[in-house]
Amino acid sequence: MDAPEVTTDDLAAAQGAGAGVLDVRTDEEWASGHVPGARHIPLDDLPARWEELPRDGRIYVICAAGGRSMRAATALIEAGLDAVSVAGGTKQWIDEGRPVE
Repeated sequence: MDAPEVTTDDLAAAQGAGAGVLDVRTDEEWASGHVPGARHIPLDDLPARWEELPRDGRIYVICAAGGRSMRAATALIEAGLDAVSVAGGTKQWIDEGRPVE
């Protein structure tokens, strides 16, 4: 079963309320621009590092377009965390003119 998906609008609203964002893209993708305040753990590193993630709220997982974030969010749910995948990913976030770091 796949993780639930949310929109970039949902992410923006949740982030305004202090939600955690996890970016699972590669180091190179991360360096090219990311959602402000996001934590970076590349997808390949996630199995060894998921315990670094907060357990006290929903984690909004983002990648470039939505495929890797879906895999990561699904794995996090299976590990007992509350996670959702951001449909459209960072590409859509940037295309919509939202802020990036």
